[in-house]
Amino acid sequence: MTDAYIRDGFHIHAAAVIPQDVLAAAQAAMVAVRDGSFATGQPPSSHPGYDPATLCKINDAHLADHDLHALICHPALGALAAQITGARAAQVWASQLLIKPPASAQRGNVGWHQDRQYWRYWQQPEGLFTMWIALSDVKAASGPMLFVPGSHRWGFLDAGDFFGKDHAAQRRQIPVPHGQTWAQVPALLAPGGVSFHHCLTYHGSGPNASGVARCSIAVHCRTEQVRPIAGNDNYYVSHLQDPALSPVLFGSDADFD
Repeated sequence: MTDAYIRDGFHIHAAAVIPQDVLAAAQAAMVAVRDGSFATGQPPSSHPGYDPATLCKINDAHLADHDLHALICHPALGALAAQITGARAAQVWASQLLIKPPASAQRGNVGWHQDRQYWRYWQQPEGLFTMWIALSDVKAASGPMLFVPGSHRWGFLDAGDFFGKDHAAQRRQIPVPHGQTWAQVPALLAPGGVSFHHCLTYHGSGPNASGVARCSIAVHCRTEQVRPIAGNDNYYVSHLQDPALSPVLFGSDADFD
């Protein structure tokens, strides 16, 4: 496990990890899925349609296109995830294709939140993390993801909202523990770069003030430490044996038995 991930709750690998041919294929696949074309014949688990005035979040786009599936399973990502998290094995259980149009202003914001707020079907937070893969050049003006260093050590505060647009109002509602400081670090990434964050790390993103869409795919993973809550019938813990939705990035299927 890297020092940055332990200390800060996130790790930013700004340079491209993904080979150019794999990245180019995934970028073309992103456009196809955005526009409703599904090469596998299977749609994403949800698709709101594309509106250039607001953030577009397409759930599990890797189900709909072979090239997006190949991207999230690329061995370079698995090797880096193993190095950063210190895990013996990791499995994908969900993804989100995120497109932030350039003219979306505040409607393109992602509100401050901890992922654990939405991931209550897992027994524990430790071992749950996200790989956020840049499909475009993510600069300061693009509305990059912002991480709050050390916030994963504040515990589960259950405050904030992914869908909230008013960051200042949200900040007033998040109870920062006594003696702790709220700071923000942008994840600036080249196309094919990737960041990793713990499920308790506070994060969000602001408006895209650049002239081009900010595009990424967030890949939600569990390590061998994590099991679903017994009897829970949530969609995501009901498809862990399906390699189309839930491929193992490294390690083996036996690590999750």
